[in-house]
Amino acid sequence: MLVGNPNVGKSTLFNTLTGARQHVVNAPGTTIAVAEGTWRCGTTDVSLVDLPGTYSLIARSPDEQVATDAVAQGEGHVHVVVLDATALSRSLYLLAQLAVTGAPAVAAVTMTDLAALRGLSPDLAVLGRVLGVPVVAVNGRTGEGSEALAHAVNRSLERPRTVRGLPSVVEDDATLTSELERAQVLFDWVEDVVDQVLPTVEARSTVSDTLDRVLLSPWAGIPVFGLVVWAVFELTTVLAAPLMSIMSGFVDGPVTVGVQALLEAVAAPAWWQSFLVGGVLAGISAVVSFIPLMALMFAAISALEASGYLARVAVVADKALRSIGLDGRAMLPLIVGFGCNVPALSATSVLPHARQRLLAGMLVPLTSCTARLAVYLVLAQTFFPRNAGTVVFGMYVASVVLVVAGGLLARTTVMRDLVPQSLVIALPDYQWPHLRTLGRSVWSRVVSFVRKAGTVILMAVIALWVLQAIPVRGGHSVADVPVEDSVYGVVSQGVAPVLAPMGLDDWRIAASLVTGVAAKEAVVGALAQSYAIDSTTATGVVALRDEVRATVTETSGGHPEAASLALMLFVLAYLPCLATLAEQRRLYGWRWTTGAAATSFTGAYVLATLVFQIGSRL
Repeated sequence: MLVGNPNVGKSTLFNTLTGARQHVVNAPGTTIAVAEGTWRCGTTDVSLVDLPGTYSLIARSPDEQVATDAVAQGEGHVHVVVLDATALSRSLYLLAQLAVTGAPAVAAVTMTDLAALRGLSPDLAVLGRVLGVPVVAVNGRTGEGSEALAHAVNRSLERPRTVRGLPSVVEDDATLTSELERAQVLFDWVEDVVDQVLPTVEARSTVSDTLDRVLLSPWAGIPVFGLVVWAVFELTTVLAAPLMSIMSGFVDGPVTVGVQALLEAVAAPAWWQSFLVGGVLAGISAVVSFIPLMALMFAAISALEASGYLARVAVVADKALRSIGLDGRAMLPLIVGFGCNVPALSATSVLPHARQRLLAGMLVPLTSCTARLAVYLVLAQTFFPRNAGTVVFGMYVASVVLVVAGGLLARTTVMRDLVPQSLVIALPDYQWPHLRTLGRSVWSRVVSFVRKAGTVILMAVIALWVLQAIPVRGGHSVADVPVEDSVYGVVSQGVAPVLAPMGLDDWRIAASLVTGVAAKEAVVGALAQSYAIDSTTATGVVALRDEVRATVTETSGGHPEAASLALMLFVLAYLPCLATLAEQRRLYGWRWTTGAAATSFTGAYVLATLVFQIGSRL
């Protein structure tokens, strides 16, 4: 088991030791993710578990409880305790708590290069003699020291060794009247060890200290944070967009053409061709188009985390998020959500506690992604041609308001146990991310997304094709049926009356909203398909706007502006896209995903109804 404080290089070391032979599971009885992998330790394959980072074995959060329980139940395991050479006292306190349990240990010392820059390099030979367990200097980013660590672990597996030198009173609970006394004994031991292994000199100022004087100040830290957020946002919208088009274009182009030619060569039935092309390949295209976006976002988040900047983001943004039960580390995933909700959900992994990750993950779908922007633009230009920009801006303001309202609602209901606490966070020294480690991390996360979320997306797209291919009236054949005569069209006609309180009782609008669950950008295309209009040309766009305006004017009883605002708010909040739902299910399970979706839909319905009912009477 790998045990250590947050931000000591523990997970980086885990990725280096296990390579591609790793997977993520939930700790028993929890929703907290724990990484497991196989480490080729010399000539032996060793099962390695990366426990959540913790400062103490006195658990104060679910994540810390997982680490505490794993140590308590870890009989027969060797614990590799990762010590940060730049903050040796803090790391040794955790080692002391582990030593009290009698668990076998090996010490892996990281950040030795950064400690040397400060003139505070610990004497590892002396540290090994004092502790009585193997002490190895390692660099998880480069792999340096891995062989020595493997040798030390192999020896410990054959002959386990425990930390020595702790005062005997620590082992006898009856002699300590309080947890504070117990901690004081450990602190005294840590201080004695540090005095023996660290030079008695003042720490030198480093580049990190100089940067922090600037980046943690309000006058410079907030603008720099804004630039970083802007860069991440651009990554999800500008750089990823052409790559996503290339990936989907490859499936929709050469792959589809090849499959069609093959099917025609074997004289496959028309419905079978439609199923493979419009169902299976369309689903594959939807999945692979997300791969560049997810890879870029995982790389950006991992790079910011490895560089040490994410800890500074938490400090700068902390006060703004405390009111909704989160801390500053949640700012980045929420901002990323305005680019795309899917990588934003994955970005919640930077939060230290499972309940915080869960709350942030439930709020992310309320951030208005760029896919919704296409819907806003069409509707705003149709119903508010002179104030389209103001209306679109208002939708983003509404998105922020919904995030805050959702957080406040959660804190009074399902998240009552989530009490915001003062942010206590270690600020690691700045360092350059290691490309090989970064690549391994991105690869494992993308593979996990494709395997789990990709399966849900593929099956949902196929189900949507089936609904559109099966005729229920008109005598049409399978896969050759007008939309309004298919199961999809008839269901939409049945759903349409539900939209009457919003002034939107029309099957074509209902059908577009159903399609919007697959992908928000498909709402406009579904409307065009229902009206049999080619929306890719300028003439087609004008015709689509005219048709939509005429429809909404009729369904709203002559109040199209109020109904269009209701529709935009409904699109903002009613349900996230399939990819987002699949990622939520992967991270948090079906129960939380379903509950959040039902709450969001109900809230969106009530809000849109109020907007129309009030707006139509003004």
